[in-house]
Amino acid sequence: MGQITVTKTEIDGLLIVEPQVHKDDRGFFMETYNQKDMQEAGLDMIFVQDNHSMSVRGVLRGLHFQKQYPQGKLVRVIRGEVFDVAVDLRENSPTFGKWHGIILSEENKKQFYISEGFAHGFLVLSKTAEFLYKVTDFYRPGDESGLAWNDPEIGIEWPQVTGTYRGNADSEGYSLEDGTPLILSEKDKYWKGLSETFHFGV
Repeated sequence: MGQITVTKTEIDGLLIVEPQVHKDDRGFFMETYNQKDMQEAGLDMIFVQDNHSMSVRGVLRGLHFQKQYPQGKLVRVIRGEVFDVAVDLRENSPTFGKWHGIILSEENKKQFYISEGFAHGFLVLSKTAEFLYKVTDFYRPGDESGLAWNDPEIGIEWPQVTGTYRGNADSEGYSLEDGTPLILSEKDKYWKGLSETFHFGV
């Protein structure tokens, strides 16, 4: 192995993957994905689709999950910086409703593996950010659902975000510390909280 370092988080199913980066005065080279290295690290998932998004500062995407066809995701940032979050939605999990967040950036080159059964979202902290992720199942229209990004029951500590929770996921009244408005898609403004969406867990 030797090409990647895999670190467990406090939530089973969430892993930080760090590739070996070879740098010199020309720049750098790294393998962003190597199936053999992943398998030797005990990660035998198969990815079937790659996705690429670009977002501007203040954009918050999430929290998204798939209802019938859950996807495992290996996410990374190739330009800019985001705060990336996963929330455990697995029934009977001892960490149901708990979250883990990590800074992903073009500088740290960290990757975040989120296994099936989690909601996922991220906040763009840089002027722009390009976000790449591999998934273990194909996108199916109509299968996506979500959770309120600001649900106090989950209690995600989004960096730089200021504002007061008013009982819904609308971003009105929220901004980053420098005054940049928080930008959500229309559908992300209407997701409900954990207890309203699920009726199990601890």
